[in-house]
Amino acid sequence: MNIKNIILETLNAEVVPAIGCTEPVAVALACAKARELISDDSIEKLDIIVGPNIYKNGLSVGIPNCEEVGLVSAGAIGACGGDSSKDLKVLETVSDAQRDEAKKLIALNKVTIDIKDTSEKIYIEANIKGKHNKANVIIMKKHNNFVFIKKNDEIILETKTEESNHSKIERNPLFDMSIRDIIKEVEELKLNDIKFMLDGVNMNEHIANIGLTKKTGMGVGFGIKKSVEDNYLKNDLMTDAMMLTAGASDARMSGMVIPVMSSNGSGNNGLTAILPIVAYKNMFEVSDENLAKAVAISHLMNSYIKHFIGRLSALCACGVAAGTGSGVAIAWLMGCTYDQIDMVIDNVLANTSGMICDGAKEGCALKLSSSASVAVQSALLAKNSLFAPSYNGIVGETCEESIRNLGTLAKEAFETADKVILKVMKSMEDRNSNKELSL
Repeated sequence: MNIKNIILETLNAEVVPAIGCTEPVAVALACAKARELISDDSIEKLDIIVGPNIYKNGLSVGIPNCEEVGLVSAGAIGACGGDSSKDLKVLETVSDAQRDEAKKLIALNKVTIDIKDTSEKIYIEANIKGKHNKANVIIMKKHNNFVFIKKNDEIILETKTEESNHSKIERNPLFDMSIRDIIKEVEELKLNDIKFMLDGVNMNEHIANIGLTKKTGMGVGFGIKKSVEDNYLKNDLMTDAMMLTAGASDARMSGMVIPVMSSNGSGNNGLTAILPIVAYKNMFEVSDENLAKAVAISHLMNSYIKHFIGRLSALCACGVAAGTGSGVAIAWLMGCTYDQIDMVIDNVLANTSGMICDGAKEGCALKLSSSASVAVQSALLAKNSLFAPSYNGIVGETCEESIRNLGTLAKEAFETADKVILKVMKSMEDRNSNKELSL
């Protein structure tokens, strides 16, 4: 088993550019593929079926190249103007005419959304009917993983979709290793092996700076920046990490057509995994090689933890997974020992393990700023050998046990929480829809 190759395969598979929130974008991707199959047929009907987690994460978030929010809009604009060859950048180029076509489809009630009763964290099905052709497309396991494609009666693609069938990354042998052993392997990599990690640094710092120039989304990053300018906050590492990460999320969640480097299927995870490290490199001298290694460590930590809690969860992965990754990476850049790096993980999990995910939305910038703050705080505490002790809540004897305990929490306790969160969100959506109908 060549661990170096597995690390590089994992990073190449899990660190990819995306435009817009990955859940509605994945819906757009499925719908774009379905529309391409029926060629130039006009759309008579577009039925979208998604798993509960996809529904929750796509309910209130802005859509790239679209003024509206939500999965109906994402599906419609994907079908009318998406390009599936662009993968998770499917909505990069959409014309005004295509936007108008999507709005017309929705106005004529030709687009429906339904929730599938499934334990699959990622499930998206697009059924499209044209005048002469029809198509059925299913995405599962990963946001861009097509498992079924059918045009009329011809099955073009069909792979096993049983819930027990895990993807290659989910069976990754890295997740049976200790954290320190993975870090030791990354330390042996050459810059040329992982230079592409720096693309994510540039990409995510770019959108962060855009989010700080004016109020976008909720304006969390912009507000923190204003507080620094007004001398309410100091321009230190923690504040900078919060400001950059929140600013990027503000811009992204508002639907700006700007690519971000995602991590393990999530753009916000990518922002949280990278931007606190960017804050560190902006204040302290870091070589390109060490910066690339730190970012690689962060992405691998994010994937490691999400292996145990699931790609989508009722837990906020930015808080418990990506935040842990950036905290570990910062501690590594500060020269912490492996024991101290283990402390970072326990510190983060002792802090953010109860942070819920109630869908992708503008307010995610608040959680990302908190996650960035905890990442820096946890690294600074660990640098001084200050840490949450074993048996402190879910903190185990080792950081790996803490992560496994978090996984148990996510899969046994938070599965119920996920249903309740979805019930509350669906109730509010139905109430809002009734209000709009009565106007």
